[in-house]
Amino acid sequence: MESAIYTGTLRHRRFEPRRHEFTYPLFMAFLDIDLIPELMKVSPFSSHNRFNWASFDERDHFGDPALPLRERLKADAARQEVELPGGRIFLLTHLRYLGYNFNPISLFYCYDAGGRLAAILAEVHNTFGESLNYWLSPDSIEHPSRPHVHRRPKSMHVSPFMPMELDYRFVLPPPGDRLVAHMSTLDSGHSCFDATLTLRRENWSAPALHRALRRFPWMTAKVIGAIHWQALKLFLKKVPVYTHPARRRENNYENLSGIAR
Repeated sequence: MESAIYTGTLRHRRFEPRRHEFTYPLFMAFLDIDLIPELMKVSPFSSHNRFNWASFDERDHFGDPALPLRERLKADAARQEVELPGGRIFLLTHLRYLGYNFNPISLFYCYDAGGRLAAILAEVHNTFGESLNYWLSPDSIEHPSRPHVHRRPKSMHVSPFMPMELDYRFVLPPPGDRLVAHMSTLDSGHSCFDATLTLRRENWSAPALHRALRRFPWMTAKVIGAIHWQALKLFLKKVPVYTHPARRRENNYENLSGIAR
């Protein structure tokens, strides 16, 4: 396994309370986290920690950007009582394009010394500026016979059109010439929403990056634009809107304070 560019589609399907579905083409970078500064020298249009058409900025991911990503992963894994395997780690993510980045989800594929995929970190961001890490390790496997299917309770408000009382099911087989990443949102055990990445691999190279940039010149702006466009469609379909939990707590505190006065 080596660094790559993955190109394909993202499909979202909402099953209730209103059906809603869309598919967008996209590309993502798949980078060996220990080689990122070197990998971003592949083209005059790419760079590390400075403005360019495509750039990797350490600030776009969790933890102290002054520390190597491997150190940040090790510290976060220890905090969540997860054993970080000692092999190579690859990050599937959106880069920064023309200075702008938004990553709804980045996936860290963590291999052991024998080359076996042993753990995955899903780094999730919402449009409220918050992020949360979901470690998908052996203790989150849904069933022993399905080693790449993980289930975790939802712990962060993401879409205002979904409540918090849900579970996530991740289906994440090891990447190869094809990469598939599937996530379902479960309400009392049944799927009310799912999202699927279906991607094909190209080796990391200047020609591959240039082809992707010509096709998607400002990938992350397209991502955030699509999020808001689809949100408008859901609003017009009268899909219920759920208040951010922090805002609900503020309102409850204000109400209680008013009663106390």
